Amino acid sequence: MSQTMPPPVFDPFAPGFTDDPYPQYAALRSGAPAGRHPFGFFLLTRYDDVSGLLRAGMSVEDGNITDRQLIELREQMYGEEAYRPRGISMLDRDPPDHTRLRRLVSKAFTPRAVEALRPRIAGLVDEMLDAAERQGPRVDLVDTLAFPLPFAVIAEMLGTPPADHERIRQLSGTVVRSLEPVNDPDTAAAIAAADAELRQIAAEMIAWKRANPAGDLLTALINAEDDGDVLGDDELIAQTLLLYIAGHETTVNLIAGGTLALLRHPDQLALLRANPGLTANAVEELLRYDSPVQATRRVTLEPITFSGVQIPAGSFVMALLGSANRDEGYWGPDAAGLRLDRENARQHVSFGAGPHHCLGASLARMEASIALEQLAGRFPGLALDGEVSWNGRINLRGPARLPVSLGAGR
Repeated sequence: MSQTMPPPVFDPFAPGFTDDPYPQYAALRSGAPAGRHPFGFFLLTRYDDVSGLLRAGMSVEDGNITDRQLIELREQMYGEEAYRPRGISMLDRDPPDHTRLRRLVSKAFTPRAVEALRPRIAGLVDEMLDAAERQGPRVDLVDTLAFPLPFAVIAEMLGTPPADHERIRQLSGTVVRSLEPVNDPDTAAAIAAADAELRQIAAEMIAWKRANPAGDLLTALINAEDDGDVLGDDELIAQTLLLYIAGHETTVNLIAGGTLALLRHPDQLALLRANPGLTANAVEELLRYDSPVQATRRVTLEPITFSGVQIPAGSFVMALLGSANRDEGYWGPDAAGLRLDRENARQHVSFGAGPHHCLGASLARMEASIALEQLAGRFPGLALDGEVSWNGRINLRGPARLPVSLGAGR
């Protein structure tokens, strides 16, 4: 059995961690960059280890975990639900299932398909900033732009019927906690209940779409064939929910967290305003600086060694993307700083890497680029105006409330 990692030990439940995890990440990288956590999973914090894990072609299926301590801990927390095959979305499947599912969905995310959305996204941002200006001068940027923009884009792409956006927002906010360590049976039960309700909502959307087909992604998924293979009902629900949740939860964090980072670094915001051509690289640096997804996981199928620590086959490995993106050993001594003209910013691991590289990465980049460029250009007096509150999540971490003063618009 591998030795449990020495102090410092990763403690995502420590007070203040979800507001600012980066001091803890820095301590881990220097003191315990890799090792076995007391909870039974392995942890990687350095860039080279995290990047290597993601590219190593490991499993994402929990059924391949053989570590008894981890299995018992999860069964205590989740009961019989612990290894329920949530693995029917492509996020939780290995090849050949992952390959088949991804191929069916990827047609909607080709560069040409995403680029065709640019005018619509620009129009939505304009509408939302118009509404914010009417409401202003002080608004919550999460409620006025960061949440509604990606939610509207993915809903339009899917072609879903009118829905209770606020309820879906609440439910998806609970479900995404399944992507992080959970130390409370009540939270585990809430995740299971929210998942069941969301699955019901998705089933109703699919039934509606079968009766009202159109030229959208959900119709395409319903009709999708891959060598005569179609999505089963459960697979269809799982892919729909994955796209719906991943399509907005992560981009909310990118737009809100990116805006916050710029407002806290006025020199960089000024640089962006003076050089709009820097926007694409700025988005890469904002993704690196404060990753919308802080961690991902793999299951080893054979023994592998990182930073001198041997990880046995059948182990659950958590890779801290947010830590890798601030690793001084890779990024240099200014890794903790924001520099929009950083030449290698695009080397961040915020979208993962390897076979599970984020399918919607180009869409997220476009939404953030348009939103930040229009926001910065339209409101030269944009400033923080109140206390920022964070969403309390360990993994899909971002501002829950971002009060800003718009100043006078152009």
